[in-house]
Amino acid sequence: MLENANMYAQAKTWNPFKGCDFDCVYCTPSFQRQSKRQKRLCQNCYTYTPHCHEDRLDKIPSARIVFVCGNADISFCPPDFTRRIIDRIVEHSARSPEKTFYLQSKQPGYFASFLAVLPRNVILLTTLETNRDAGYEVISKAPKPSVRYQQFKALDYPRKVVTIEPLLDFDLRTFAAWIRSIWPEYVWIGFNSKPESVQLPEPSEDKVQKLIQRLLDLGIEVRGKTLRGVKLPPAKAGRTRAS
Repeated sequence: MLENANMYAQAKTWNPFKGCDFDCVYCTPSFQRQSKRQKRLCQNCYTYTPHCHEDRLDKIPSARIVFVCGNADISFCPPDFTRRIIDRIVEHSARSPEKTFYLQSKQPGYFASFLAVLPRNVILLTTLETNRDAGYEVISKAPKPSVRYQQFKALDYPRKVVTIEPLLDFDLRTFAAWIRSIWPEYVWIGFNSKPESVQLPEPSEDKVQKLIQRLLDLGIEVRGKTLRGVKLPPAKAGRTRAS
């Protein structure tokens, strides 16, 4: 278990596709602000408009962990170009099987048509900030949390990770049950890292502490980022994953 870690610390981003139209309020001071630095290089990057960079297909970073299209939501990528991205991952993995590739989307159902061609060093991720749909439209245009959960759960793929970051207020029992039914390899969890720029309806630290403990008791690994006063206690000895 990692406390106050950076989920990208050991990873490098590979962006043959960039941009997103989900307009998440918490992305404006992070990913979208980073894109503003690209004005002289690419107008679409500057405006965060979904677009392809074919010239980057052959420029896979040397890192052991590669975050694919980390400055985008890949569900906006044309499927034929996504297939070309996956083909490059397959080719590269034949030479460097020790690498891990992350593919993340807030519309995880997009991955369904690609599951059969994904190599096993690809991990699929989705963000679930909460289990609550009510009011979510002021946070993001992405599929509501319940829809995203059902899509991700339905993917017949053995390697999944859930990012609960930035945390929005949730219902403890329901949210923990969602995560358990997805059964991810691990969970990233953390509060909003830019509270000075965007205010979110957050849970109390006590509630987050209880969620973490419940997940650990289930045998689900939890990794932390921007935990404030929340601690990651050790998992109970002898605990194994339930089926």
